[in-house]
Amino acid sequence: MNKILVLNGPNLNLLGTRQPEVYGSTTLKMVEEQCVAHGTSIGLEVSTFQSNHEGALIDAIHQARGTQNGLVLNAGAYTHTSIALMDAIASVELPLVEVHLSNIHARESFRHKSYIASVALGQICGFGAQSYVLALDALAAHLKSGDVA
Repeated sequence: MNKILVLNGPNLNLLGTRQPEVYGSTTLKMVEEQCVAHGTSIGLEVSTFQSNHEGALIDAIHQARGTQNGLVLNAGAYTHTSIALMDAIASVELPLVEVHLSNIHARESFRHKSYIASVALGQICGFGAQSYVLALDALAAHLKSGDVA
């Protein structure tokens, strides 16, 4: 069974109460439970991690090397600022799908740039909590196909 780590960055611990008009009313706990349940249904062992600290996210990415088969990442605001996260992802050589609850391309212009996108298999955004399910499906299909890129 392929192991997938779902990572969530800053402020995502406030899901359900933080700007529900943008991010919805689903809590992070609900998102994590949905990821674990959906992962099980498609043959993935999903674990989750959230931190508001860039270094902790980088450490989790480094620790995934050799223990996980892929990553799903909602880096929150670090998406638009963190070259360090981009470098960490590139260094572990694991397939990663970037996720966002809102459509970052339909929001403020500073949100249009993603440092993560350049090292991700793809980006899924704008589908709320369903974005995570779509990311898991995409990652499962990628791992099943045996594609390297």
